[in-house]
Amino acid sequence: MKRLILTVAVFLVVAACKTNPFTGKSTLNFYPNSQIFPMAFAQYDEFLGDNKVITGTSDAQMITRVGQRIASAAERWLSANGYPGYLKDYKWEYNLVDDETVNAWCMPGGKIVFYTGILPITQNETGIAVVMGHEVAHALADHGAQRMSAGMLQQIGAVAGNVAIQDPEKRNMFNQAYGLGSTVGVMLPFSRSHETEADRIGLQIMAIAGYNPDEAAQLWQRMKAQSGGQAPPEFLSTHPSNDTRISNLTAWAPAAKQEARKFGVTSFK
Repeated sequence: MKRLILTVAVFLVVAACKTNPFTGKSTLNFYPNSQIFPMAFAQYDEFLGDNKVITGTSDAQMITRVGQRIASAAERWLSANGYPGYLKDYKWEYNLVDDETVNAWCMPGGKIVFYTGILPITQNETGIAVVMGHEVAHALADHGAQRMSAGMLQQIGAVAGNVAIQDPEKRNMFNQAYGLGSTVGVMLPFSRSHETEADRIGLQIMAIAGYNPDEAAQLWQRMKAQSGGQAPPEFLSTHPSNDTRISNLTAWAPAAKQEARKFGVTSFK
């Protein structure tokens, strides 16, 4: 049984490598778009049915306008870098939802929601582009599928340990140590790496779309002020700290502008 579990895990890892077009690195992904997109689309429709979607306002129109520009910029970059057709199965949709939560998200396949609660932080169209670029980057890099894949491996490891350890007391100790160790030592750093990757990809895309990447660090300054400094230590969080993000985005902005110039973009909103 132990050997079977190990064999399955190794097979999944070897068979499930996919190249991230933005980094050139192989990623862990057990879920093809043909499997995960329909699930995401169905969940998105269900979410919209259960929440108040705002339409026809200037804010709702701005969300759509920025989203379309970001998606177009992503397609231009992908086509220019040898990935034509990468977005063929994406079904872009942009919705503003009446909710005080300071958040936005993009599901696999390009289904996007902005909550009204984040608008006072974004303040303007460029601020929306910062958030939009980041969320779209998660979808472009298959981060959702990667997290699901990592979760599957985490579960396989737990099952293997429970099968291997026969003593109930030792098994209980293993479960506690494995749960904490695999979360703090693997899953949380994995999530933070995705957030950092999405920040960098999103910065590049928003610049190609004509939005000033310098605004990204300024937005996270506002995010930091809004949080009042209430955040867990970075190593216990799914996200990098505000200060880490501000530092990274400030350092990356010049390269994002340089990338945008390759597409004829020399001035920014």
